[in-house]
Amino acid sequence: MTTAFELSRPEHRGRFEVTVYQMGFRLGGKGASGRGVADRIEEHGLHLWMGFYDNAFALMRECYAELNRDPQRCPIATWRQAFEPAPDVAVVDRSPRGEWAPWVAHFPPGRGLPGDPPTSRAPFSVRGYLVQAAKLVVELLRSAKLHPPGAVAQPPESRALLDAAGVIEAVTRLLRLGVLGAPTGLLEGVELLSRALQTLGPLPLPGETVLWPLLEQISAASRRNLSRLVDDQPDLQRVWQVIDLVLTIIRGIMAHNLAADPRGFDAINDYDWIEWLRSHGAAEQSLRSGFVRGIYDLVFAYQDGDTSRPRLAAGVALRGSLRMFFTYRGALFWRMNAGMGDVVFAPLYEVCKRRGVRFEFFHRLREVGVVESARRQLPHVASLVFDLQAKLHAPEYQPLVNVRGLPCWPAQADYDQLEAGPRLRDEGWKFESAHESRVAGQRTLELGRDFDMVVLGIGVAAIPLCGKQLLDHSPRWRRMCEHGETAATQAFQLWMNEDMAQLGWPHPQINLSGFVEPFDTWADMRHLIPREGWQQDVRSIAYFVSVLPDTASAGAASDQVRRNAIDFLNLDIGALWPNAIAAPGQFRWEVLACEGHDPNREPEGEARFDTQFWLANVNPTDRYSLSVPGSIHHRISPLDLDFDNLTVAGDWTATGLDSGCVESAVMSGLLAAHALSQSPPLEAIVGYDHP
Repeated sequence: MTTAFELSRPEHRGRFEVTVYQMGFRLGGKGASGRGVADRIEEHGLHLWMGFYDNAFALMRECYAELNRDPQRCPIATWRQAFEPAPDVAVVDRSPRGEWAPWVAHFPPGRGLPGDPPTSRAPFSVRGYLVQAAKLVVELLRSAKLHPPGAVAQPPESRALLDAAGVIEAVTRLLRLGVLGAPTGLLEGVELLSRALQTLGPLPLPGETVLWPLLEQISAASRRNLSRLVDDQPDLQRVWQVIDLVLTIIRGIMAHNLAADPRGFDAINDYDWIEWLRSHGAAEQSLRSGFVRGIYDLVFAYQDGDTSRPRLAAGVALRGSLRMFFTYRGALFWRMNAGMGDVVFAPLYEVCKRRGVRFEFFHRLREVGVVESARRQLPHVASLVFDLQAKLHAPEYQPLVNVRGLPCWPAQADYDQLEAGPRLRDEGWKFESAHESRVAGQRTLELGRDFDMVVLGIGVAAIPLCGKQLLDHSPRWRRMCEHGETAATQAFQLWMNEDMAQLGWPHPQINLSGFVEPFDTWADMRHLIPREGWQQDVRSIAYFVSVLPDTASAGAASDQVRRNAIDFLNLDIGALWPNAIAAPGQFRWEVLACEGHDPNREPEGEARFDTQFWLANVNPTDRYSLSVPGSIHHRISPLDLDFDNLTVAGDWTATGLDSGCVESAVMSGLLAAHALSQSPPLEAIVGYDHP
């Protein structure tokens, strides 16, 4: 959709005729959502936007501005009404006594708003990240209250410290005194480290200057402090875990000389994130912490959906972590004020359609036909074969529904617009399932008659199904598909008649990770209640997500997710919502809202869960794109020319971010548009040339 938005810009003066061919009845892929019972929002999973998603936010800001909705008639007329800050986050750790305890953090507003133009031509530098990391350690040390009452650390304020020689002299003095084990000495050492990173010329390699002994002794002192903490000081333990991890990152960046390596952070993508941190001295306690697990949970970084096999390319993790914590704007996270389909894909659809983009729904790509070109030119796409999933009464399908003034996608196709619609509905045709074999016909597009260029925007797991000829003609594409791993995910949503305080959650509205499997991530989505149409008194909404192991067959996966969710509510949710448990191992099922049932005949017990929503994302196009070690250099960029008239788009491509998220997808779409039109300029894609 990003590529369609870019190619249909008025500035192109109609140079491109754009047609989007879409499987099923709605846009969005993994980000598609629909409206179900009581106009409730039903998502593929939990979608949060990070404050560093500058390309994605810039796209939506421009889209809403062009859409120019009337705020008197539409409840979400501007991008600021579509997104709201979500500054409170939590990670969960298990205590030595086996109890789960959340650590809740409030992140202050970041400067500016996501999507604002960059403040400099080169906003990202390895040295800049190192300085910010050292300053963060200083702040964490101060927050740890290291000093006895009345003691004040003496920061190195001498003017001599403004140059490299002065810094080296001060570091030498501090090392000679041997005071880094003392609280004030440790703080002074980290402040000196920060000064050194700002003032030294080329960053030194191990053994080249006294900076390395300083960093080694600071790291050793922090690990000693961490090991001395007793179990009844969990907050202090977490502070020291973060200090240990940040110092480890500083050491690792400098040891690998990433500031000078032309590959940037990609130089360490053959390492796993935990493996890389461990190799640079991180404490095992830190590596087992909720912070590290939370990073893996955030990007579903478990091979084959197996949580005992965490696998995340270190360079991708490092880049994402630094961008996440040091470059966010407005808020660390932003939540959407309706479904992702409502907030993102409906506006994009409306703007693109206004511009003349054509949409062909109910088209499932069956085969990409490739032929060799004459005179040793690149092979090209000569045909596209689609399964026609349904035929329409009218020339065009109208996909949106109005929910109290907001254009939305329904959870089911509008069968009244389809030929033989009642029969298709009664027979249960699944338009979004890769395993649905029933079709209404077939359609073949031919080069020159129906298209000139192709943007392949399907998931990487779907390419072997419809792109066999692409793989036959390109060893590079074969390697990409062999190494481009994905994971199935599972999700469920609850609507409840008690608020979070009544359920026993004492903290603000939260996004939480690092919890127990099979659902390690939870988000409090209470803000969506006014956007839905409940007749009952719904007071809270909760979304849960995690990976789904590749063990169940596609047909049994939904039943597996249902069983996982019921067991999770009975056995685990009490750690977060103690008042949701009637007795050990027994969830209070009566708190689930049950719209559309006779109050005298509502389901009881576990059967009440069937009134909620759950999903197994096992279709190839729904699977999450992983960034496993050793795979990133096999990714294909939209700028790569392997076929004469084909480019690609998706979060599985090489974008400069290389992780499964909306920002990567938007960056890929921008790159695909550039490949076809030379617009936007590459320097306008924020983070494309990130270290």
